[in-house]
Amino acid sequence: MAKYRKLSRTSAQRKALIRGQVTALLANGKIVTTEAKAKEIRKVAEGLIALGVKEKDNFETVKVTAKVARKDKDGKRVKEVKDGKKVTVYDEVEKEIKKDLPSRLHARREMMKVLYTVKAVEEGKKKAKEVDMVAKIFDEIAPKYATRNGGYTRIVKIGQRKGDGAMEVLLELV
Repeated sequence: MAKYRKLSRTSAQRKALIRGQVTALLANGKIVTTEAKAKEIRKVAEGLIALGVKEKDNFETVKVTAKVARKDKDGKRVKEVKDGKKVTVYDEVEKEIKKDLPSRLHARREMMKVLYTVKAVEEGKKKAKEVDMVAKIFDEIAPKYATRNGGYTRIVKIGQRKGDGAMEVLLELV
């Protein structure tokens, strides 16, 4: 007996489907899909969340100095003339950044293997902004489930689909 459902797809199609559905679930909090797909998606999603919970505090903060371009009131870079050329003016700023320890870095890379990039459009803006799903797992989702030992998702049956009679379910984060 197989350890996974084949979902009537080739392996490449199946992996792409699961990656897309898991990304949508973690980005939106819930998705509607068939029961068989939901059970496969749940395995992968719970594994990613468990990895995030395990590694959420595994970093150190480091102070670094960075060169940042000086900007005027309109948000454009300030330029000055040096040796007959226009050169951007930079200021040195001290920042605190999170530096992943090796195990968290490995977890981050394992998550990036599964998750697709997500673009979200903010209201009132035309341009879509990329959302870092791995950071969302570490910063938002993992702290929420820190006290929980598994069972991060819930499957609620909705009913049969009109076209082919497949059982539809709502897969959501608890």
